[in-house]
Amino acid sequence: MSRTEEVMAAIRTKLENRSLVSGDRLPSIRHFAETIGVAPSTVVEAYDRLAAEGLIRARRGSGFYVTGAGSPALNLASPGPSRDSAVDPFWVSRQSLDAASTVMKPGCGWLPSSYMPEDALRRAVRTLAKSNESVLINYGNTRGAPKLRTLLIRKFAEEGVDIDPRQLLLTSSGTQAIDLICRLHLRPGDTALVDDPCYFNFQALLRAHQVKVVGVPYTPSGPDAALFETIVKTQKPRLYITNSALHNPTGATLSPQTAFRILSAAAAHDLTIVEDDIFADFEPEPSARLAVLDGLNRVIRIGSFSKTLSASIRCGYISGRADWIEALIDLQVATNFGGPSPVAAELISEVLSGGGYRKHMDQLRQRLVRARKSAAHRLEQLGLKPWLMPRGGFYLWCSLPHGEDSTAIAKAALLEDIVLAPGNVFSVSQSASCFLRFNVTQLSDARVLGFLRRALESPQREHG
Repeated sequence: MSRTEEVMAAIRTKLENRSLVSGDRLPSIRHFAETIGVAPSTVVEAYDRLAAEGLIRARRGSGFYVTGAGSPALNLASPGPSRDSAVDPFWVSRQSLDAASTVMKPGCGWLPSSYMPEDALRRAVRTLAKSNESVLINYGNTRGAPKLRTLLIRKFAEEGVDIDPRQLLLTSSGTQAIDLICRLHLRPGDTALVDDPCYFNFQALLRAHQVKVVGVPYTPSGPDAALFETIVKTQKPRLYITNSALHNPTGATLSPQTAFRILSAAAAHDLTIVEDDIFADFEPEPSARLAVLDGLNRVIRIGSFSKTLSASIRCGYISGRADWIEALIDLQVATNFGGPSPVAAELISEVLSGGGYRKHMDQLRQRLVRARKSAAHRLEQLGLKPWLMPRGGFYLWCSLPHGEDSTAIAKAALLEDIVLAPGNVFSVSQSASCFLRFNVTQLSDARVLGFLRRALESPQREHG
């Protein structure tokens, strides 16, 4: 606890035991500093912070006084997620984001803080604090921070995608990137295509844009190519949104053969593809990429850094045709008044250029190999079988024994403060009721496996 926090705690104690009540004047800054042996600046900061909390207020020329609150500040903590809400594409997000820190989240879509480069982020914050004041105060430019855009262009070049700076736009998040693209390419009543199963927020975003959502079954090598070709020909979707590197939720990898058929069908029927590359850095070796094969002609690549660096420092990107980027810039100005926070972009740039990111990802990939193997072994002992063993990442898409209903199990888990991800939140056709998606980094608590064992015991007895 800092000296400022000690001063604040001392005043809070006086408020709680009624030594100070509403209307009382606090000791002068100089007198209080001498009494407790701190610098006057420490007391100034403590008083200012307490005033910001509403516990005290300043009267010009008179000093600081206890407010009518006279007690610890109003607690505005979230009441927590609604346990009886409908299990739809928003369900896992609501439960995971609103859950208390004590809730176990094997269904969530992010890594624990112990897996993230906390030291590098802290160094970046300290460096940023000494940077030009414009970064801390001003709006960012419409394309986003030049330093981060330069780093991304170099990264794309390593993959074989040479792009012009006019083909890259930074956004406030990966989700905002998709939203902007939907605003540009879709109108209410249009049809959009997604994988079945797919990342649940793809469905949520598309429905918010009032479009018809169609799913194409996903296989271990990508979308079912024959069905994809049929859907594109007969239903004429305007947009196809997918993951390529490590598919969410299945963990599958797109094959070059499937990628070629997808691009051929898209070209034949004027389909725009959005390739979400958020899991690319989790791959041990790069797999087939639609954006690389297409050269960013019909494919738009998006991504962000929430999975590899920090979910708190929101920043995404869009790369695509220069004319589309120009239109997306206008949309971002209209909806967000410019690009992402310069603070976020500079923090990410600092970590990426600091020399430790590659080492961090190497270590993270190795750690996830062990976590996947361990999680798969423990889940299989309970009868939960992975659909496939992914090449990388932190998801396992597991089938339940005897065809049990994952939605019912997820609802029961929530009563024991466990957030699971039932299969049908990912499925447009609602055909994944016997699947659960597990985050292998969130399975260390024995209570999770204990719950699953109990939940599956009763059906096993009924079947045997």
